[in-house]
Amino acid sequence: MYITFTVVVVLGIAAGIFYLEVIRPGTTKIPNNIVMENAFEGEFSFDEMPRKVRLIEFMYTNCPDVCPVTTAEMSKLRHQFMKEGVFGDKVEFLTITIDPEQDTSDILQEYAQRFEVESAEDGWKFLRGTAEDTKDLADAFRFMYRDPGTGDIIHTTYTFFLDDKNNLIDKFPMGKGFDTERVYKRMMRAVNKM
Repeated sequence: MYITFTVVVVLGIAAGIFYLEVIRPGTTKIPNNIVMENAFEGEFSFDEMPRKVRLIEFMYTNCPDVCPVTTAEMSKLRHQFMKEGVFGDKVEFLTITIDPEQDTSDILQEYAQRFEVESAEDGWKFLRGTAEDTKDLADAFRFMYRDPGTGDIIHTTYTFFLDDKNNLIDKFPMGKGFDTERVYKRMMRAVNKM
């Protein structure tokens, strides 16, 4: 009896983990009517996204650790996609500040330029929205963040991979755990299915 109960509990926990990590991520719905300012020029509407495979990073420019490391790894990844000739046309990166009050367009431009992004046409958008829109978008991905009063924002440490139909396919660790080769292979599989 004890063994049967234990097996049922273990199977129930495994099913719950499977649902939360595999099934539920694909059900992420980007909220309607979110428009953010592009650091270089113009606006970016999440309602009017062309069909592309996307990697979404939430960050802030004063982050002392995982954000700049992740952005640097994404820059390496960008070069791999450029060699394949798919960056910009089939693959797009969205880097969204979670600190829009401090991260002005000028500050985001400076940050982007550290990673060789010079314009809105480079296929990598650096975005800032209202605090409300940023939170609504982050909530859709279950990306949590808050400032405990120190100016250092505590936040979830994942980037998010969307297919060309804006379905959440996977999430990848930020910082030193960001495996550029794994992300590249996973995204290229989706590009090849387009």
